[in-house]
Amino acid sequence: MAAINLPRVIRIGGGVLAELPQVLAQAGLARPLVVTDSWIEGSGLLQRVLDLLAGAGIAARAFTGVVPDPTVTSIEAGCAVLAEGDHDCVIGLGGGSPIDSAKIIAVKRDRAVRDLKAPHQENAPGLPILAIPTTAGTGSEATRFTVITDAETDEKMLCAGLAYLPQIALVDYELTLTKPARLTADTGIDSLVHAIEAYVSKQANPFADAMALSAMRLIWPNLPRACTDPGDRPAREALMLGALQGGIAFSNSSVALVHGMSRPIGAHFHVSHGLSNAMLMPVVTQWSAPAALGRYADCARAMALADEVESDQSAVGRLVEALHRINADLAVPSPRDYGIDPARWDSLLPLMAEQALASGSPANNPRVPDTDEIVALYRQAWA
Repeated sequence: MAAINLPRVIRIGGGVLAELPQVLAQAGLARPLVVTDSWIEGSGLLQRVLDLLAGAGIAARAFTGVVPDPTVTSIEAGCAVLAEGDHDCVIGLGGGSPIDSAKIIAVKRDRAVRDLKAPHQENAPGLPILAIPTTAGTGSEATRFTVITDAETDEKMLCAGLAYLPQIALVDYELTLTKPARLTADTGIDSLVHAIEAYVSKQANPFADAMALSAMRLIWPNLPRACTDPGDRPAREALMLGALQGGIAFSNSSVALVHGMSRPIGAHFHVSHGLSNAMLMPVVTQWSAPAALGRYADCARAMALADEVESDQSAVGRLVEALHRINADLAVPSPRDYGIDPARWDSLLPLMAEQALASGSPANNPRVPDTDEIVALYRQAWA
């Protein structure tokens, strides 16, 4: 039994950004607040969107105060801007941080973000949310989740519920053509982790499985291509579709241990989400695989790392090797090589393990760890 939830409208393809006024009109929306960051503003993309809307007689306002790993403070600033205008929807324009920010700004009203964190489920709709991703990574344009950092406690708070599911997603791979190799690599690994974790999760179901396997097939061969040649349009298009399918997969299944352990690394050491996932993926996969050998072997086959006649054990061995190899090829640093202070890392491990477990994601892992096992995995990932 599975409950499947998707955006009402998903438009996919090069140039679909131009259809924004049309989809707003179709949904009966006319007074958007565009939520984005200073990088998107500086790139000229925000102005392009505002001009596109103005050309259709839509006077939009913008909030450009989104920060990486959005904080409660930045969200409150966005909510204040929303309250100043008579808006009927919120558009998230950018990577995961702007889209996650748009979601909570549209839903929060006068409540504290902390009151909305999981296990709380926020299902009563706020303002309609439109998502326009500019990275092929988070899949946030199709998920019922958002993650906000409490800077006071260094905790990444997972907020969940149908209220956060965008009503409309415009998925235009042309918006990713200018993204640098590091961002392409980190967001691409992030979407691969979404697909694999959705497939091996205890919440897996046939619909999410189909999305997850398709995402793996799209992402694995095309990620190195897009990192080598940022202008490789077929590779960029495949990664964008893979990221969307990965988001659909985990939103209708779940993420698992990698994400649970990744969030505290991001919160305490300000490592980007995709990069912290990549740091953990090989060691967590190796540790988890014995509990779901067949499922991980399916992942290896979808990624063309093994064929149907090869044993599951052998296929999983190839998968773990390949995850180590792609980290090396894409220059993913270990936490140590990233420059994290060893003493601070060591002292925070018990708290990080507690925060990982409290997020709920590790409970969906095929092999569920206790605090000591999470600490041991963090130590393994360190080197």
